[in-house]
Amino acid sequence: MSIERIIGLVGVAIAIVAAFVSIPNASLALLIIGVIVGAWIAREDHVRVIVSAMALAEFAHNFDAVPGAGLYLAAIISNAGLLMAGAAVTVIARNVYARVVPAFTKASAVAAS
Repeated sequence: MSIERIIGLVGVAIAIVAAFVSIPNASLALLIIGVIVGAWIAREDHVRVIVSAMALAEFAHNFDAVPGAGLYLAAIISNAGLLMAGAAVTVIARNVYARVVPAFTKASAVAAS
């Protein structure tokens, strides 16, 4: 099993356990794990990650209406949204870097000549 898969599974475990037990700084841990996992996301999955992060954050509290388990389901989905939000930020940063750095190096080369 690869290190990125292990880190991702740790994030999922924290997202689930934090719904039932109070874990100090669980939100911060999920965001940091998401940022780390985002570095390994393949280019063809970038849009899926960003859309998933937004959808999980937006729709998590719709599960509050489920009797009994709704609050737990909403917490798990909300925590998974934090994990995906961290990954989405990394994906966005990688895409911005990929666009800015080549343009900057081309502009520097043209200015130097």
